[in-house]
Amino acid sequence: MTTSRSDQKLAQLAPAIRAVEMDRPWIWLAAGWRDFTKAPLVSLSYGFLFSVAGYVIIYGLYAIDMFYLILPLAAGFTLIGPVAAIGLYDVSRRLELGLPVTLGAALRSFLSHAGTVSAMGLVLMLFMLAWIRIALLIFALFFGDRIIPRANFIESVFFAPESLPFVVAGTLVGAILAAAVFAISAISLPMLLDRNVGVPVAVAASFRAVNKNPQAMALWAALIAGFTTFGVATLFAGLTFCLPLIGHASWHAYRDLIEDDVTGAATSSTTGRSDL
Repeated sequence: MTTSRSDQKLAQLAPAIRAVEMDRPWIWLAAGWRDFTKAPLVSLSYGFLFSVAGYVIIYGLYAIDMFYLILPLAAGFTLIGPVAAIGLYDVSRRLELGLPVTLGAALRSFLSHAGTVSAMGLVLMLFMLAWIRIALLIFALFFGDRIIPRANFIESVFFAPESLPFVVAGTLVGAILAAAVFAISAISLPMLLDRNVGVPVAVAASFRAVNKNPQAMALWAALIAGFTTFGVATLFAGLTFCLPLIGHASWHAYRDLIEDDVTGAATSSTTGRSDL
């Protein structure tokens, strides 16, 4: 009995990580699409709320003449996306368990683990704030005190030939921050929702999953970046579809990468490796 309990404690503190094939992210996407089609109204409504929030933020920044923050905030959405999708993980979890799915339940899902989810959200928010500060410093470094008219701000900053060093520097710094956030959050938020573990345990599990499956997780990161970029580039309208799809798929990534028990045997579920 003592050994069994100690094994269970070890499994909680350091859950076993599966090695997966490089093409698994496509299977996670397919599983996420199935969840999307099983609860389309809830999924679309959830995504729509964040699309509206994006519009409100844009309008607010224009209203207070801080339009220059729109692009850093849009680019930084990837950094806080895992927290934004917490309700979508719960939708997939409920579908897996055969529980009723509602928008209200999705929006209230973080309450069951409010402390740990909020702590992880704070960590990601700090990354977001760091990115905004660094982006503004890079902008000041390359453009100095130049006044760029609002009407052609994007063209002058991103598409003018002399702006190439600025774009390259910003992209490299942003990619480094995004990679760090992905490593600690790829599966940590679904894990915090699903299990009674602390933030350090969830972050360590996420980092180990990325480290153990570098090719598959690199592809997964690229897919997340692609869908998120599309969602933001469409003035947040695309998030209505992209956020739910990536959120549902992220739940299946978590279920596929984390062993269900100390013996390493996967439980039979809709997200098991055998039937994904």
